[in-house]
Amino acid sequence: MPRHHNKSSAPGGSQRQLRVAETVRHAVADILSHGNVHDPDLEGHIITVPEVRMSPDLKLATIYVMPLGGRDIDVVIAALERNKKFLRGEIAHRVNLKFVPDLRFRVDERFDEAERIEKLLRTPAVQRDLAPDTDDK
Repeated sequence: MPRHHNKSSAPGGSQRQLRVAETVRHAVADILSHGNVHDPDLEGHIITVPEVRMSPDLKLATIYVMPLGGRDIDVVIAALERNKKFLRGEIAHRVNLKFVPDLRFRVDERFDEAERIEKLLRTPAVQRDLAPDTDDK
């Protein structure tokens, strides 16, 4: 029975997935930073695009976004979803791919997770465990 090698077993996917994802991330960040998307819900928001993940067949791009300050997250995601067709067209002009991937927008929750860990590290119980032992002589 032949074994099939699964390229996407590496964290984040294959080298090609990672390379295409980074190219798409740069394109989306550039489009958003230059204000090319004309939507009243996006005006006045600075949106970071920390990560893009591509499906193994490169036909779906999951784009993680976070508005500066984390405000109006739901409004921003809805506006990006409404402008998905325009964004796909812009990506098609900027990224040389056989197929332009479908876009899916998600909130990047890494900032919230980092803040939660930081709060845990500041708790008295953890501080007590991290303090050097004074009993050792």
